[in-house]
Amino acid sequence: MAMMKAMRIAVFGTGGVGGYFGGRLAEAGHSVAFLARGAHLDALRRDGLIVESVAGDFTVRPAEAAALPAEVGPVDAVLVGVKAWQVREAAAALGPLLGPDTFVLPLQNGVEAADELSETIGRARVVGGLCRIMAFVAGPGRIRHPAIPPRIEFGEWDGRTSPRVSALREAFASARGATATVPADISAAIWEKFLFIAPVSAVGAVTRVPVGSFRAVAQTRALLEEAMREILALARARGVALGGDALARTLAIIDGMPAEATASMQRDILEGRPSELEYQTGAIVRLAAAAGLPVPASAYLYASLLPSERRARAAAGTVSSI
Repeated sequence: MAMMKAMRIAVFGTGGVGGYFGGRLAEAGHSVAFLARGAHLDALRRDGLIVESVAGDFTVRPAEAAALPAEVGPVDAVLVGVKAWQVREAAAALGPLLGPDTFVLPLQNGVEAADELSETIGRARVVGGLCRIMAFVAGPGRIRHPAIPPRIEFGEWDGRTSPRVSALREAFASARGATATVPADISAAIWEKFLFIAPVSAVGAVTRVPVGSFRAVAQTRALLEEAMREILALARARGVALGGDALARTLAIIDGMPAEATASMQRDILEGRPSELEYQTGAIVRLAAAAGLPVPASAYLYASLLPSERRARAAAGTVSSI
């Protein structure tokens, strides 16, 4: 059997997503540098990365942790795990990580991260990506994954098979606790994830209850489904080839979620932190206006959540990118 070629990977933003998937790659023997800040960085350097997961607990010790990209240098790939509103700032800081063949994989919720990265580092470096997981920072140096089988999807925009995508797929194949796939149409896959996460996040935040509660009430289920239909119409207006069964399949995923599950945007809003509202529900409203599409359900959800978002941002001040 041929030996696996280890990759050199940087995780820019070691939150729930970056910490989990980067941690699994490190556990499998790949060289992974985790960019973090504050107490989280201190704990990573002192105790390693501790992951508590329903797919199996593990610790990366010692963990290579850095505050600045210049401390890491050029790598094969960068997993961008910051929140959606931090992507532009992250893009401006990526330079020291970029060698001649380095590629960058955004894993944000929403549909605009790749475009924002491309504006700064060029489209050729950016591979389309998404992930499905419920994970969060449970404390300094500690990631918790309580639910949802971890899945990561990525691919070239034109659907071709490339050596860099194949190398990353092989890297994830060597890791446990994560499934990696390369869809034929990564743009459609990103929008199908958006069809799931944006309505679940917004309806959960407005109702202030977990998914099991709002999906079981006829009125809030109707609101959820209407918001989903708006996203489906918007995707098609933008030329994204979502399948005719995308709505039904996404509803089946929502109905199969643990009753107590919550989305990260929902948790941020309910806990008074800045959230991805502008990049989820706000993006629907903004992109639909540009396309001349009415989106009344999404507009209602956005307007309902905007005051608390502005209050949280005013209280937080400037938010660092990592």
